[in-house]
Amino acid sequence: MNSNGFDSTESEYIRKHHRHDPADNQCSSVLVKHIKAPVHLVWSLVRRFDQPQKYKPFISRCVVQGNLEIGSLREVDVKSGLPATTSTERLELLDDEEHILSIRIVGGDHRLRNYSSIISLHPEVIEGRPGTLVIESFVVDVPEGNTHDETCYFVEALIKCNLKSLADVSERLAVQDRTEPIDRGI
Repeated sequence: MNSNGFDSTESEYIRKHHRHDPADNQCSSVLVKHIKAPVHLVWSLVRRFDQPQKYKPFISRCVVQGNLEIGSLREVDVKSGLPATTSTERLELLDDEEHILSIRIVGGDHRLRNYSSIISLHPEVIEGRPGTLVIESFVVDVPEGNTHDETCYFVEALIKCNLKSLADVSERLAVQDRTEPIDRGI
């Protein structure tokens, strides 16, 4: 482990795929999750820009306008209990070879201004079986009246819930050995 708490493999992936350049009024962070399921299975959930509710517990509904491609927008309905009801998000990057998805929030009734995130998946071996190292990073404005730490803590808590849910869904599918083929026709 190095000083930031990541091992050398994780640090290399972060350097390669998770570059954010936060301004003074922004916070940024990186979270890591190890999932006991093969990359192709985890990616089959993550890459579905049109169906984030498959693993994100705070999303009740998602509608994508037009064809699914870079620049596509999705309207997401957020479940009650969070300080938001809708979010408009743009697909920035979808790389099926490198297993990278990036989104940017462009609207909605929440306080996450100038939010963008990158999630990357990397194969690893966990207890002798195929596993996935998931790395998710973000950058976002610190809202008026909040501190840098409060903002990072809030967003990290949401991402941790999403990653735990992604692990639960992926591992349940892996145990059932129900690996859906990756749909390349996005």
